[in-house]
Amino acid sequence: MAGFNVLLLTTVGRRSGQARTSPVGWFPAPDGSRLIVASANGAADNPAWYYNLAARPDAQVALGDHVEEVTAVQLHGDERTRAWELILAAAPRFGRYQAKTDREMPIIRLTPRTGGEREPA
Repeated sequence: MAGFNVLLLTTVGRRSGQARTSPVGWFPAPDGSRLIVASANGAADNPAWYYNLAARPDAQVALGDHVEEVTAVQLHGDERTRAWELILAAAPRFGRYQAKTDREMPIIRLTPRTGGEREPA
């Protein structure tokens, strides 16, 4: 997808309680976790999946045939700054997305939950 890695992120709808799956670009973090950005291509509002993760941080990611249970944590401060620099180095277009909006685009770390790997159903 547009020159970077893509995962399928499955969250639970904060209002509906239903599973929602979205394709999301991701970036490798130095600690082995995955970073995702709630960019919505620079829209005024965050994407729906962001609000679902904020309400229920346990989610699932699929990378090809590999499915993994993860926990999402939003990055702040210096940690966010370092992650943002990595993301911009890998995909400079995110700087253009940020310039299109007044909001600071959230960066989320997805960390595998212990024993959370499984084969797809």
